[in-house]
Amino acid sequence: MRFIVFAGGVGTRLWPLSRQNSPKQFEKIVGDKSTLQLAVERLTPTFSYDDIYVSTGEKYKDEIEKQLPKINKSHFIFEPAVRDVGPAVGLAMAIVAKTDQNSPIGIVWSDHFVKKETRFREVLTFAKKIVEEKGKNTIVFIGQRARFANQNLGWIEFGKEATQIRETKIFHFKKLIYRPSLEDAEKFLESGSYAWNPGYFVTTPSYLLLQYKKFVPELYKGLMEIQDAYDTNKYEETLNRVYPTLEKISFDDAILHNIDPGNAYVIAADLSWSDVGAWEALKEALEVNSKENVTRGKTMITDSTDNLVFNYTDQLVVGIDLEEMLVINTDDVLLVCNKKSVPKIKKIVESLTGTDNEHLA
Repeated sequence: MRFIVFAGGVGTRLWPLSRQNSPKQFEKIVGDKSTLQLAVERLTPTFSYDDIYVSTGEKYKDEIEKQLPKINKSHFIFEPAVRDVGPAVGLAMAIVAKTDQNSPIGIVWSDHFVKKETRFREVLTFAKKIVEEKGKNTIVFIGQRARFANQNLGWIEFGKEATQIRETKIFHFKKLIYRPSLEDAEKFLESGSYAWNPGYFVTTPSYLLLQYKKFVPELYKGLMEIQDAYDTNKYEETLNRVYPTLEKISFDDAILHNIDPGNAYVIAADLSWSDVGAWEALKEALEVNSKENVTRGKTMITDSTDNLVFNYTDQLVVGIDLEEMLVINTDDVLLVCNKKSVPKIKKIVESLTGTDNEHLA
């Protein structure tokens, strides 16, 4: 079974640690390894480094090769322009399909935390088995059992049980819902027929490319031109000429919202998964309870509750009487804001363009 680890995106909600030139997936947010390195390592030892591909922007080529020396350089897929996730997934599928169209392949992301790594690998193995049993035109979504009524994530609705592998139930897929209202999220949580959608799934390249051909034919046409040139001396020229012209479209809009539910299944499991795309989400992932303070580096926090204080410098950061605050200290930027103000971080970063502080974005 092969995997594609997607490592694109900038991650402005994790600014000032995540920057244009060094996005969050390459940073050591927690511990001494980047989230990209952790994403790759959690696939092993069940799966081989030889079966792992990584997709990212061309500008991060040197960083990728430095961080992932065990992966074959031919398995790095570099996008020459930012065209959203729809074209990015299509490019990866077109390249992998050049040598093997019908074997199961898993899609995972580089900026998440998964605490139950053994269970994660087990679920992926079960998804692979379902694809092999049901046939090449099958997709299996991996859902995280919801811990609370989260408005900031996508959700998966599933139907009746389709089969069972050991103690793990596999359900029929119904639909995807993106960022529901709080009221709807509370209903989803109560019903038990919904799970958070981490964006992980197992399918085959041939199935996904068939969906591209059906639902985004112009995009598919460009992907096939790139595929034809892959592994020839025309590849770089073709990729650089064609890829920047592909339609900017999300993968959900291009493909996932259009798939036939009859071909789709869901495994909803407790993986202790968290999307750490924003500081408040990182706190939720690391905390034991919501009232505690989550800290990193040289900090002294007194008479304070429900804060995240991360210090990436040699300075001492002192906090007194803080509540629901985020304090992120780097060598050149200090961010202090309320947890509820995280959506405003993106606007701050965007406002730096054209100013003397543009290099900090």
